[in-house]
Amino acid sequence: MVVFGASGDLTRRKLLPAIFQLWCQNHLPESAAIIGYSRSEKTDESFRNELCDSIRNSLHCHQGLIDDSAWDAFASRIFYQQGAYDSPDDFAALSKRIEALNVERNAPGNCMHYLATPPSAFADIIRNLDCSSLARKGQSDPWSRIVIEKPFGTDLQSARDLNRIAREVFDEDQIFRIDHYLGKETVQNIMVLRFANSIFEHIWRHDYIDHIQITAAESLGVGSRGGYYDKSGALRDMVQNHLMHLLCLVAMEPPVTLTADAIRDEKVKVLNALRPIPPLCAANGVVRAQYSSGEINGKTEPGYRQAENVPTDSRTETFVAFKAHVDNWRWTGVPFYLRTGKRLPRRCTEISIHFEDIPQILFNRPPAGPLRPNVLTIRVQPNEGIALEFQTKAPGPAMNIEPLEMDFGYRESFGQAPPDAYQRLLLDAAVGDATLFTRSDEVEAAWAYVAPIIEGCSHDTAADMLQYPAGSWGPKEADELIQTDGNQWRLK
Repeated sequence: MVVFGASGDLTRRKLLPAIFQLWCQNHLPESAAIIGYSRSEKTDESFRNELCDSIRNSLHCHQGLIDDSAWDAFASRIFYQQGAYDSPDDFAALSKRIEALNVERNAPGNCMHYLATPPSAFADIIRNLDCSSLARKGQSDPWSRIVIEKPFGTDLQSARDLNRIAREVFDEDQIFRIDHYLGKETVQNIMVLRFANSIFEHIWRHDYIDHIQITAAESLGVGSRGGYYDKSGALRDMVQNHLMHLLCLVAMEPPVTLTADAIRDEKVKVLNALRPIPPLCAANGVVRAQYSSGEINGKTEPGYRQAENVPTDSRTETFVAFKAHVDNWRWTGVPFYLRTGKRLPRRCTEISIHFEDIPQILFNRPPAGPLRPNVLTIRVQPNEGIALEFQTKAPGPAMNIEPLEMDFGYRESFGQAPPDAYQRLLLDAAVGDATLFTRSDEVEAAWAYVAPIIEGCSHDTAADMLQYPAGSWGPKEADELIQTDGNQWRLK
C-alpha cells in the first residue's frame, strides 16, 4: 500500500491507526508493506517514530495502550519515499522501491494506492502512476487499485474530468472513491433494518411516513483549516457526499442482490429522482449561514470570519439546511429535511423517520391528545444505535399516555464499540469489494443535484450571509424552513 500525502493529518490520525488495527487483528498478510510518499524529507526510521507517537495518541488504539511487540512487527513493514506528486522521476524511483520490496519480502506484487493529498494533486498522481507502470489497467494478477479521498471534484465538470482521467488509467472496478461515512456500522445497518425486518419495509413509504430529517452536526469550528474550508463550504464538504449517501440508503429500493453494482444502481436511481432545485429557487429556499462568536461550555469562541486564513468578507457557508423531494412512487409528497453545520451544540449525525399522526379519535384527541407521532431514529455517530419512540400508558388509574423509547446501542448490545470506519473500508478495498465505495455515475449524479444549489447561492454577498452564534443550532431561518410545513427539528 502506497499512501500519498504521508505527512498529512489524515494519514497520522486515521489511516495508519486503522491499518495497524487490521494488522493486530491478523487481517494483513505477512508480506504486507506500507510506503508513505510525500514531499517532506524523512527517513524510514523518522517516519515510523512519528507514526508511533500518533498511534499511541489515537483514540482508535485504546487511548495509547498498544502492544510494543505488535508495534515493532508492524513498524518493520513501514517505509518512506520522498517525492513530488508531479515528478515522473520521483515516481520512477518509487516504482523501483516497490520492486525491491516485493523481491525482498517475496510478495505477489499487488499494490493499492491511497490518495490522501489535497484534491489538486489527484490528476498528477494518477497520470504519474500510469507513466511509471504502477497502474495496471485491467490486470488482475498482480492487481493495482486506487483509493481516492473526498472531495471528488469541486463541481460537476471537475468531477467528470477527474473520472475521465482515472478511467483512462484504471478500470472502474479498480477505482475506490472513499467516503468514511459509508464505513460506519450504523450506516451499513440501514439496509439490514429495512430489508431484513418485515415490520419496517412495508411501512417505509409515503402512506405511513410524514417526513424524514437528516442532521449532521459538528461541534468544532474550522480550526486551522480555514484556508481550505473557505474554498469548499458545507454544500461541497458535507451535502454533496455525506448527506447524499445517507439520503440514498434511506430512500433506495431493495437491490436485486447484495453485489456492489446492484446496491449502487439503486442509490443512483434515488439521486436521479431528486427534484431539481433551480438556481433561482436555491437562493430563496436554501438556508446558508456562518457561525459568529458565541459561548460554548462557558468559553467564548471566535466566529468563522475570525478563523485563520478566512477572509473577513467570506461568503462561504458553515451551515446549510434545505428541503429535498424524491419524486418516485414510494416517496411522493414526503419531504426530506437536510441540515449540517459547524459549531453546533454537539457532534452528532442522525436520521429520524417521522411517521404519520394517528387519527384524531380515541387517544389522539383532548384531553389525552394530541399525541406525538412515532419516530424511528438512526444514530450514526456518536453512541451508534437505533431508537423507536412509541406511546404507552403510564402506571395508575388514570389514562395518562407518555412517549417511551426502545433503544438499541451497539456498545451495550455487543459489548464493544463499532470498529473505526476506515478499518472496514481499507479492508474492503484490499479484497476488492466496492459495495461501500462510490461509483462514477453516483458521484456525477450527486454533483448534478448540488451544483445548481451552489450556483444559485453564489450570488449572495457577504452582507447577505446569515449568522448564527457558535453553540446554537443554526439561524432562525432554518427553524422557519421546517415550521412552514408544521414540523420542527428533532435536535434543537
